[in-house]
Amino acid sequence: MRSRALSAALMAAGRRKRFGSAEAVQARVARSARRPASHLPPRSLGKVAEVSRTFVGAWPVYDVSPRGTEPAAQVLYIHGGGYINELVRPHWSLIRTLVTRAQARCVVPAYILAPRGTADRTVPVATDLLSGLIASGGAGGTVLLGDSAGAGLALAAAQRLRDRTGAQPSRIVLISPWLDLTVSHPDQAAIEPADPMLARPGLVEAGRLYAGTLAADDPLVSPLHGSFAGLAPLTVFTGTRDVLTTDSRELLRRAVADGTDVDFHEAPGLPHGYPLLPVPEGREARDRIVDLIRTAADH
Repeated sequence: MRSRALSAALMAAGRRKRFGSAEAVQARVARSARRPASHLPPRSLGKVAEVSRTFVGAWPVYDVSPRGTEPAAQVLYIHGGGYINELVRPHWSLIRTLVTRAQARCVVPAYILAPRGTADRTVPVATDLLSGLIASGGAGGTVLLGDSAGAGLALAAAQRLRDRTGAQPSRIVLISPWLDLTVSHPDQAAIEPADPMLARPGLVEAGRLYAGTLAADDPLVSPLHGSFAGLAPLTVFTGTRDVLTTDSRELLRRAVADGTDVDFHEAPGLPHGYPLLPVPEGREARDRIVDLIRTAADH
């Protein structure tokens, strides 16, 4: 009941208007250009974790580690937001959970947003970050985690690293992944009216900005169109009230066909990004992610 009430509240509040039209996305990007949003972590995070920041090229990259103890594992976390929005409080809340409960070191890039940050520029930097973490800490203790657009960027980086060196993290965890920026699956029209957060017209425009000069179905932009062979085991969370759940279902079909293991969780009646939300199913998903990271630390 609480989960259904939250979905209804999101619908009533008009959260989907951020992606309701191409014009809404363009207005959002214009506002961000005039007054960039902050990606700084909340001050309260510093009470339970060691927080530092470095730069990888033009990217600010936050390093968040358990206070007073050695990390048991490391996580590269790539945030969502349609490639046009910065890190926000629910992202930082998830990071806090991973640091305090899984005793994980979290490396969190505040990547350059579209339209300045396009796939041809963004995926190589994310790939370098992933490669560096695996090299420094060992693949067995490294988990790649992303939500929404960040999950798409994470998967594209894993595919590129596989093609470059064959290296992979111990596991890839994708939360409500946006993997096909063409937003063209025939089942999406039936799902969209029940989605309280996302709408196809705005997603298509955000995808166009991120694609830059590449085609929307280029695997660098839309990793659903890339190969899943040779990737690390995948864990995927999606909800049936998410217009992008078709991407997760297609991932399951294609990854299994390519011989890649998939731990798949589809939650009935839940919206986009539900593992980040304060609902019982969200807590269960976070518990699962914590367990996966602990397992990675044991290998």
